[in-house]
Amino acid sequence: MEGRSKPVDDMSRMYSRRKGKSGSKAPVQKIAPWVKLKPAEIEQIITKLAKQGLNSAKIGLTLRDEYGIPSVKIKELKICQVMKKEKIYPEYPEDMLNLMKRAVNLHNHLAKNKKDGISKRGLELTESKIRRLGKYYKTKGILTKDWKYNIDQARLIVK
Repeated sequence: MEGRSKPVDDMSRMYSRRKGKSGSKAPVQKIAPWVKLKPAEIEQIITKLAKQGLNSAKIGLTLRDEYGIPSVKIKELKICQVMKKEKIYPEYPEDMLNLMKRAVNLHNHLAKNKKDGISKRGLELTESKIRRLGKYYKTKGILTKDWKYNIDQARLIVK
């Protein structure tokens, strides 16, 4: 056992010593009697909100708070699927865009604060996540095979 690292729990965090949020979650209830909207009406609301420039997470929050729809899965829909059907879905997936925004902000911060080692480590971890996500999305065919992460390209995408 010499030279081997300690085994990691299945649900642990990758870059910290803390354990993750393990455990099961209650399944989404397929019934919400207070939701009177039909799936077609929900699709119209989703497309309207997406055309206003909201991302899928904000659309979900708006549906919950303003329309009383706890989850779109109740009506057997997914926000991303509706956006793709209407051809409103962004070129890059939302999780990758959020990571790119974080990387651009960290890069700008490090340009001003060169000795901030903690932020430098955070930038390395964020860029690593972007590269891993990029590899995954290339295999799924969402990104082109020749896509490669570059901070200058990320700046253009984020703006």
